[in-house]
Amino acid sequence: MRKPKIALVGRPNVGKSTLFNTLIGERKAVVERTPGVTRDRIYGEADIEDQRVVLIDTGGLEPGAEDLLVRETLKQAEAALSEADLVLLVVEAKTGLTPLDQEVAERVREKGKPVILVVNKVEGKEDLLNVAEFYSLGIEPLVPISARHQKGLEELKRLIKEMLPETTEEEEPQAAPLVRVAILGRPNVGKSSLLNRLVGYERMIVSDVPGTTRDSIDTLLELPDGRRYLLIDTAGIRRRPRIKARVEKFSVDKAFEALERAEVALLVLTAEEGITDQDQKILAQIEKRHKACIILINKWDLLDGKREEGNILLEQVRYGARFVPWAPILTVSARTGRRVKEILPLVEEVYAEYSRRIPTAQVNRALEEIKRERVLYTPSGHRLKFYYATQAEIRPPTVVIFSNYPDEIPKSVERFIRNRLRSYLGFQKSPLRVIFRPRR
Repeated sequence: MRKPKIALVGRPNVGKSTLFNTLIGERKAVVERTPGVTRDRIYGEADIEDQRVVLIDTGGLEPGAEDLLVRETLKQAEAALSEADLVLLVVEAKTGLTPLDQEVAERVREKGKPVILVVNKVEGKEDLLNVAEFYSLGIEPLVPISARHQKGLEELKRLIKEMLPETTEEEEPQAAPLVRVAILGRPNVGKSSLLNRLVGYERMIVSDVPGTTRDSIDTLLELPDGRRYLLIDTAGIRRRPRIKARVEKFSVDKAFEALERAEVALLVLTAEEGITDQDQKILAQIEKRHKACIILINKWDLLDGKREEGNILLEQVRYGARFVPWAPILTVSARTGRRVKEILPLVEEVYAEYSRRIPTAQVNRALEEIKRERVLYTPSGHRLKFYYATQAEIRPPTVVIFSNYPDEIPKSVERFIRNRLRSYLGFQKSPLRVIFRPRR
């Protein structure tokens, strides 16, 4: 069944993101007093009077503004208006009706969509008096609310339910597995530009100003052959000492939350800088969470005609990422589109390995080969015995090995066994998690 879409629009700083978060029941959009924090459109699902709907949060509308980011934000909000079945025009009572509210209302009216005028921040008698002036916009129904204090939301939900289009049951074919892909990296390495190339249109706002993406933005990409990807664009991850603003700290936290729910991480570097300390820290977080990973070196077009320089850079990246030897490296250019088409097929390869289940007999044959290679000891001098093993999980593939001293196995031995198992079992492009347990 197709879910109705509801777009939240309005001028900056009227509380759209607070209302969005309240309706979906989670803190998905960044909420901050600074105007213009939300720039892209953000999707979330909510239950409105027992009906599942898709909510679209948008950046503050400022028609006629000259600033590049403001114009791009307007373009994203216009796209949300075009795809919406219902529009919530959000204004706020504390400042009263403004000329910008009138401009935004006119822009919304031009779309010819059903509209509810939501007067937010009605928290006192003076605010309630200001509500009346919004009737001059000529948009009804009008509902006063306080998203922050969750007042008036029941009436808003009732009106939404009344004005939503009727939905029809449609038989949906069996969908392909949804592969969740988090796009990570430092600020301004071209993550959003790569995403735009992947989906074929300007889904993200792209700018040379570092830090344009504040939220983790989900984009569902469905290919003609049925393959499906949830591409999660994230904010640039700076070094901790450089994170000063509260909104930026929240953005970095959201980036790592995106990594938690992804199966595959795309770490974006640039040909200008190669692999930096911060990139290695991000890779360490990917390894810690046992996520599949592809390293993308963007802006490779800058090395056209510089073959030797390119080879040196590749070696530098391989060495810097030596602790994740299973992560493939792909050189791309978001600007020219070079090899961008190879990203999703590589994601499929990596995801397939990440989802592989190996028969127990094959795992134990590999363990026997490893035991023949080397006799291993604990730091206290006890000889280690490995009795048998089995694969317990996929995504990440997890092998449980039963041993006589599972709590005394040093990291070097654990690393040796993990690397040998990866080689014997064919996990060339996937991490492998190994857990040691006492013999039962």
